[in-house]
Amino acid sequence: MIYKIVFFDVDGTITNYLDGTISDSKKKAIKLLKNNGIKVVAATGRPLSMCKELVELGIDTFITANGGYVKHNTKVIHKIPMDKKMMLEVIEFAMKENHALSYYTEDFSMNGIKDLKVLKALKETLSLSEYPNTNTLIYDEEVYLMCLFANDDDVLKYKNTFPHLTFKRWHPYVVNVLQHDVSKSIAILRVLDYFGIDWSNSVAFGDGENDVDMLELVGLGIAMGNGNEKLKSIADFVTKKSSEDGIEFALKQYGLI
Repeated sequence: MIYKIVFFDVDGTITNYLDGTISDSKKKAIKLLKNNGIKVVAATGRPLSMCKELVELGIDTFITANGGYVKHNTKVIHKIPMDKKMMLEVIEFAMKENHALSYYTEDFSMNGIKDLKVLKALKETLSLSEYPNTNTLIYDEEVYLMCLFANDDDVLKYKNTFPHLTFKRWHPYVVNVLQHDVSKSIAILRVLDYFGIDWSNSVAFGDGENDVDMLELVGLGIAMGNGNEKLKSIADFVTKKSSEDGIEFALKQYGLI
């Protein structure tokens, strides 16, 4: 099979899952892919503002906000803005219940509710060691994804209060708050269509539960050795951990570099 495009999750995949760094060998591997004429796309839960170090690697196409916002260079390929009235209702309810919400524009902000579980989840999902800015005027902006930090019992309150919304868990303490379906796989289809590439000619690397649909869609789905067990079970290949040059190992296995 000839592969023409590779989609990389970022945190725990491109970055070392232990310390959040990007090794020189990964930087070299991405450069080799591009030199071989293979397109490289970051497909991440991060907002675009947190992808600057990836731009420095030469990546110019970004699926961000778990698929809610996609940009190639300066061109927006795909976006799913949330309804402002619905957002305001959820924001008010979360403040009343004392639950943290995060907002994805091209930037990243939150509603100001803080606790140790939230900080732990931010570290595990976005490699953040401190809380982002609080945005009290977020409803004036175009938001592509909103995430609720809560356990299953608390999420049930939201499901009962907002039956017209979908609450999709992708981390033990984080759920997407969705009016329209948002996923990496939907965004990947938009990118493939934009570049005129068939799904069978695509590869994806991931480590988390929010990467399952992505690996199921592409021609070759690769799970990191440090990845989620569900992801590993559906992957075509399980490579070494991100701390053990897993990306480079898999790319060489399949003759991509």
